[in-house]
Amino acid sequence: MSVALPDALAYDAAGLIPVVVQEAASGDVLMVAYANREALDLTAQTGLAHFWSRSRGALWRKGETSGNAMRVREVRADCDRDALLMVVDPAGPACHTGTRTCFGDDTPTAAGIMGELERVIAARASASPDSSYTARLLAKGPDHVLKKIGEEATEVVLAAKSESDERLAEEAADLLYHLTVAMAQRRVPFARALEVLRARRRAPR
Repeated sequence: MSVALPDALAYDAAGLIPVVVQEAASGDVLMVAYANREALDLTAQTGLAHFWSRSRGALWRKGETSGNAMRVREVRADCDRDALLMVVDPAGPACHTGTRTCFGDDTPTAAGIMGELERVIAARASASPDSSYTARLLAKGPDHVLKKIGEEATEVVLAAKSESDERLAEEAADLLYHLTVAMAQRRVPFARALEVLRARRRAPR
């Protein structure tokens, strides 16, 4: 899958441009790297993230040794066209140390918590039901989860009608959590729902 590149980029004296790599699903920054024109051309041709290693003085494709490749969705230039944002779907940890990002495993953003929640739910799926509420919920099966969604939706309605803002936020969080569990049971990433919202936002009205 080819990727469109911004034109008229401003490379530095060494022919490089900094690249901020962002995970599409969570919005988290995974890493910062550099690329030259050749690396960007390879990224555009293959749809996989390529960079220039300043320490080795060589081109490299992310994941060529670890297997943790990055499928590129989009590349954007900043307002001065001297830095790039690369939006990717990673196949594994971004950092050579094994962490999910080069800034740690946990998300630093509110938006990224949905992806982190999905990872926790996936880990709980193979855990003992005695170990956590999530593990017990998963062990009871889809029907129980769907019943909980109905209950939590009712709680949201009641909170929105007559309770405090804090209570509404708490009940909405409970509903989102149980929705995420239901989607995990169907193996549908929560990001699919977010992509639907994104597509609707961009659709002409």
